[in-house]
Amino acid sequence: MKEFFKLILGFIPWLLFMFIAGHSLFRLEVAILICLAASIIFGLRDLRERFILQWGSLIFFASCALLVNGLKIIWLADNMDILANSVLAGIVWFSIAVKKPFTLQYARRELPKNLWNDVYVVRTCIDIAIVWACLMTVSAVMSFIKHSHFIQLPHWVYFYISIISMVFGAGFTVWYKKRARRQGAARLQSMSS
Repeated sequence: MKEFFKLILGFIPWLLFMFIAGHSLFRLEVAILICLAASIIFGLRDLRERFILQWGSLIFFASCALLVNGLKIIWLADNMDILANSVLAGIVWFSIAVKKPFTLQYARRELPKNLWNDVYVVRTCIDIAIVWACLMTVSAVMSFIKHSHFIQLPHWVYFYISIISMVFGAGFTVWYKKRARRQGAARLQSMSS
């Protein structure tokens, strides 16, 4: 359970945003400022260590503070859920594309340095990051569908799809890491036999 919450910590600004942003410009502006502060407060260590997820989050919420809170660009405010979900998916896909999956950055905190570039560790982190990227992409697509009115569902359905995506991603990560550790231990045991 500890691993689950450690992972969720990296997504705190995004989770806060989902719960606070509401249906008014005032609530959106408050949510942006809270999430900008949370990006710094909860992500200070990650920012210092140049974590892609934290830097992407900070840049996103700082940009929103400037464009929505400062310049009052209402189009952005009206489409913020599409933008937020798309940016989050984009951050994760970007980390994969540059061969620095955000999950590897977190994994290196728990691993001895000699395993940082181990092919199995890197592959596991890429697999986990791809699952996260797919989940975030689903949330972005659902936000687009909500705004385009292709399918008329209650607003809470879209909200819960995003929440379920985050919880599933964290649960999958914990499960997949345990599975990879067992496989790694079995590999080491078979090599020593």
